[in-house]
Amino acid sequence: MKQILRILFLVLLSTKAFSQNAVTANKLIYLDSMWVPSTQENYKYTRLIEEYYSDKKTYVYKDYYKSGKIKFIATTTDRDIMKIEGQAVSYYENGNKKYTVNYVNSKKSGKEFSWYENGNIKSEIDYPEDKEGIVEGKIINFWNPEKEQIVTDGNGQYSYKSENSEEAGEIKNGEPEGTWKGSDFKRKSSFIEIYKKGKLISGITTDSLNTKHSYGTKYLQPSPKNGISSFYSYIGKSMRIPFEARKVSGKIYMTFIVDEEGNLVEPTVIKGVGYGIDENAIQLIKEAQKWNPGKNRGIPVRALYKLPITIMAK
Repeated sequence: MKQILRILFLVLLSTKAFSQNAVTANKLIYLDSMWVPSTQENYKYTRLIEEYYSDKKTYVYKDYYKSGKIKFIATTTDRDIMKIEGQAVSYYENGNKKYTVNYVNSKKSGKEFSWYENGNIKSEIDYPEDKEGIVEGKIINFWNPEKEQIVTDGNGQYSYKSENSEEAGEIKNGEPEGTWKGSDFKRKSSFIEIYKKGKLISGITTDSLNTKHSYGTKYLQPSPKNGISSFYSYIGKSMRIPFEARKVSGKIYMTFIVDEEGNLVEPTVIKGVGYGIDENAIQLIKEAQKWNPGKNRGIPVRALYKLPITIMAK
């Protein structure tokens, strides 16, 4: 009898331990260069979401370089869709800190401090709170690689050169002022921009073929040619909901790439609702008409687009 009780106790203990491990288990995701879920054979980064299978208000996640070195640590309010909230830290592959900053609703907020790869201080940037769209912070202090402080208390002559690009111009009250010039070494292009009180007045990029591209917005997100409302109308009219899923409600979170020509490629469901509806959403993206491509300083570029689709029960 004692032996039976002992065995029963061990079984219950093992079951409890297994349940706890299942609840607190982490989730590993492979990501490509565009931060889209990939395969173990074709990835550039990995993401570890701690205690993914537990029911929590926030989840710590960590991004790693392919070498296994830590790249980024942050907290998200959604375990599937990274909605960053609170303090985040970015690292170079050599282990040195790249920057630290606070996030509110997935947007940088407050002071960001950054360093060069060798550990020397680089900048102090202040991001405004509660701003919509892409917001560039004010440069409060900036040091060049030679440790010289070239921007102090929001004023100075900014100049920075990296492996891929360079740019230079005046900083006044933390914002660009007057004429700025720079180059993109990868695209073999150069630009000239005019600013007034931090606002971009005009810009011209000269590409590798010596063609000039004028622009009034530095970074332009990709968009449907007839507007996002028209695109959602296309999705709503074309979405096929199986009879057995007519009571299903929820949201599909997906991503896709809008390439330089406006084609929608590589659709991926990050979080779905099942019943074949996710696969239908992927097919609709593949069959969609071309968009206006995203642009970086007037030149079309590949851009990642995140699309939520709401499914309503009938």
